[in-house]
Amino acid sequence: MSTRPLEVLILRELSAGELADDPAAAWSAAGEGRRAIARRLAGLLVALDARARVAGDPDYPSGLADLRATAPRVVFLRGGNVPEPREMVAIVGSRAASPYGLRQAGRLAGDLARIGLTVVSGLARGIDQAAHRGALDAGGRTVAVLPSGLDEVTPRHHQGLADVIAGQGTLLTEVVSGPPRYRGDFVKRNRLIAALAGSTVVVEAAARSGALSTAAAATRLGRPVLAVPGDLERETSRGCHALIRSGARLCTGAADVLEALGAWGRAHGESSPVASGSGSPEARLLEALGSEARTLETLAEASGLSIAETLSGLLALQWAGAAIARPGQRWARGGSPGAG
Repeated sequence: MSTRPLEVLILRELSAGELADDPAAAWSAAGEGRRAIARRLAGLLVALDARARVAGDPDYPSGLADLRATAPRVVFLRGGNVPEPREMVAIVGSRAASPYGLRQAGRLAGDLARIGLTVVSGLARGIDQAAHRGALDAGGRTVAVLPSGLDEVTPRHHQGLADVIAGQGTLLTEVVSGPPRYRGDFVKRNRLIAALAGSTVVVEAAARSGALSTAAAATRLGRPVLAVPGDLERETSRGCHALIRSGARLCTGAADVLEALGAWGRAHGESSPVASGSGSPEARLLEALGSEARTLETLAEASGLSIAETLSGLLALQWAGAAIARPGQRWARGGSPGAG
């Protein structure tokens, strides 16, 4: 954690970095008016139990550093720490989502959360909201990246959802305070979503959807992009189909995401994308599963679960496409060979 006082960090952010790096010099150079504003905003953040993290701090979100020149110098967080990108999946899409899109986003988020992955999205209505709620309802973690300050949750009617996320996951923003000032602030925020996650899934998106900017940012970072197919006649499916035509992976369930994350992780010298230390039965079973089918009893022993817990977890993984049932009550990992 940075040793610089919160008031000074806020002061420098409000001053667009024009003040000196030295805290004492920066505080002295600012007028009393700006110092008073910095004190007030710091008080608001403290009241929210929020904190600031500066690039280079040990718990500054590591994925953001990959943005290089556009990485935020300071981010403000409320809730827990942010996991590594290999343990996070972004789920984004249209605000004007169809019932089909909402179901797909919620189901996918829940499946991913149950196997220990954290879901990242932007707290907007539609697909974002469904993704956050799907992860929360599954007892998992989710990260909401705001286009506003923590003191002005946007949209306002999602304040209750934001409070729940802060208790079970994390709210994150690069904005010191206040609502978004320009429409471009939403698109600017999307690069953070893409950088935090090891892969991005677009569930529904029109041909000019803002979610496509998140996919583009992920592509620039070399992170896998997936898209959920939809109704050919639905406007909010056209962006997803365009992504698939241009090389995005097809996403029909959690197994496709695990395969994409696994391939990306192996390219970076990492192993399983499932969060280490996750206590969920599904996550423990996924670690025990391999390409060779194993018996129910063997999986129960390897995962430290009872037979009943093992069977329940395997059925959940099968529904998510992450496990395949073989004859003789034997199970193997779903997806392509070598996934994960």
